[in-house]
Amino acid sequence: MDRVDLQEGLSLSRIVYGMWRLGDDAVTAPDHVRNKIAACLDQGITTMDQADIYGGYMAEEILGAALTPDLRKQIEIVTKCDIVAPVGRYADAPVKYYDTSRAHIMASVDHSLRLMGINEIDLLLIHRPDPLMDHRETGETLDELVGSGKVRAVGVSNYKLHDWTLLQSAMKTPLVTNQIELSLSAHQGFTNGDVAFLQERGIPPMAWSPLGGGALMTEDTPLAQVMDLVADDFLVDRAAVAVAWLLAHPAGILPVMGTNTIERIKAFSKALDIQMTRELWFELYTAALGHEVP
Repeated sequence: MDRVDLQEGLSLSRIVYGMWRLGDDAVTAPDHVRNKIAACLDQGITTMDQADIYGGYMAEEILGAALTPDLRKQIEIVTKCDIVAPVGRYADAPVKYYDTSRAHIMASVDHSLRLMGINEIDLLLIHRPDPLMDHRETGETLDELVGSGKVRAVGVSNYKLHDWTLLQSAMKTPLVTNQIELSLSAHQGFTNGDVAFLQERGIPPMAWSPLGGGALMTEDTPLAQVMDLVADDFLVDRAAVAVAWLLAHPAGILPVMGTNTIERIKAFSKALDIQMTRELWFELYTAALGHEVP
């Protein structure tokens, strides 16, 4: 499994295990969670993607219960903050909103550290752009977190280039990634500037929902038919085709794969078995567009 350097001393596995459904599993016992992580580690997948809101603010705690000191040394933990939803510890919130204030970010980080039983978050992301963000306050807070040692690196999620440059303008610490939706069914990022902005700066994007929320695995469409042909050629499934399509891009995209099924986790690295030529990439892209490129 290739690795991607985000900054000196911090690299992530090219494929990331997304834990947003961890609390949805019928079994959340520590041994079961450790088995999922072990299935990742067997493939060289060492990066675990979390967020404070996942599982109704419970997924981090589920991960924390499974972590041992030795296991913590083998993985990188990504987590996110700023979404306040009326569930779990924010059940009394009158409305869902975003909070990028210093007080909220600091409290969220402390919650995450405590729930996961760790001393340091490898990568903290601001989960959603906050239209009420005071970029100086937020930027100074992120700088402070890195300076304190609670967080090794910081980035964002779902940001447009203007959101990125606004926040970065108030920071000394460089933002190291933007986690955005990218897939064969959500390919607009390749033409609207989202990917180009990061690629120009040598910043690897993280891709959430690389299987289109599971639709790419289940729908019967012209795209699905092409994916099935490719999958048959390489003796893999559609998931491997969808991920290989993202991995082939020169921006260095890191797909975030989320599932609770051990067998599916074990198959994540099958994407590496596909020889994604330029012609094959465009064949899939054309099927996704529904028409020939201009």
